[in-house]
Amino acid sequence: MASVLVVEDDQFVRSALIRQLTDAAHTVRSVGTALEALREVAHVRFDVVVLDLGLPDLDGSEALKMLRGVTDVPVIIATARDDEAEIVRLLNAGADDYLTKPFSVEHLCARMAAVLRRARAGGGEAASSSVLRVGGLTVDPLRRQAELDGVRLDLTRREFDLLAFLAARPGVVVPRRELLAEVWRQSYGDDQTIDVHLSWLRRKLGETAARPRYLHTLRGVGVKLEPPAPRSTAPEPPTPGHRMPEPPAPGHAVPEPPASWPAVPAPPAPERPVPEPPTPGHHLPEPPASWSPEPEPSVYRPAVSQPPAPRYPVTEPPASRPATPRPVAPEPGASGPVAYVPSVPRVPPSSFGGEPR
Repeated sequence: MASVLVVEDDQFVRSALIRQLTDAAHTVRSVGTALEALREVAHVRFDVVVLDLGLPDLDGSEALKMLRGVTDVPVIIATARDDEAEIVRLLNAGADDYLTKPFSVEHLCARMAAVLRRARAGGGEAASSSVLRVGGLTVDPLRRQAELDGVRLDLTRREFDLLAFLAARPGVVVPRRELLAEVWRQSYGDDQTIDVHLSWLRRKLGETAARPRYLHTLRGVGVKLEPPAPRSTAPEPPTPGHRMPEPPAPGHAVPEPPASWPAVPAPPAPERPVPEPPTPGHHLPEPPASWSPEPEPSVYRPAVSQPPAPRYPVTEPPASRPATPRPVAPEPGASGPVAYVPSVPRVPPSSFGGEPR
């Protein structure tokens, strides 16, 4: 049983081929134009393609060239053209067999079986040699599998095509124009498409554009795939000012230390004297009689001047002061001379410390 793609523009012929090939236990899909055939081949892997030359959009010979640029699936030309020069030209262009209409389905199935035997025999011989290895990266174009250090990579169709194309040319810088033509099948395009797919592919390879391991981009030139450089095991250079020990002179034997050579002990750390605690019942000695405690440091305290208490002057009467007589008024109605009574000087009450009563 094989997976077959029938490219035929005649609806009646296409329906007959689908029915009879399905009865022969084949899986069949069919399209009517060359562009639809290219789209199917790009997304689905077929065992064989039956191609008609009289297509409405492209000639069969041009469609064959485009198919060969996309896949290596066996192609059987099924057409009414029987020109020998045309048959030779198409076989040289990449066709695997040529069948002239009208033909029977048994004839077609026999040609298909022969083509598949040759493809499987050649594929078994080239299977081991077609595996591409670049460092720890392994790419198998036939099985469309890629592994990095034994771990399988989950790649899209375009990422795998890009990786396989670069792995087939390890260490070779491939221009971007060639990548567009061989991987994307475009004669022109934007470089941003390549940059985006390279970024996704780098992420799955565990690297970045700043620190590449396998994918290296040469700005303005192209892209190359090469194994990572081995890590250097050279000793680090000595630091400035460090003197390397000189090797011994030729014939000079370095004496070995004796087995009984004692190790030089390290100097003990200085110990701080710790006073021993007094034993129970022990009394401290009394200080000598001539011992006097150290005077406490004098503290200068400025004297606060107190204001003097107010003092009131006390006026004492002089002892030798004669009493001055004062006249005494006579009583009303009395007659006679006026009598004089000696007056005593009055002392202010504040001189005795009290208030007057």
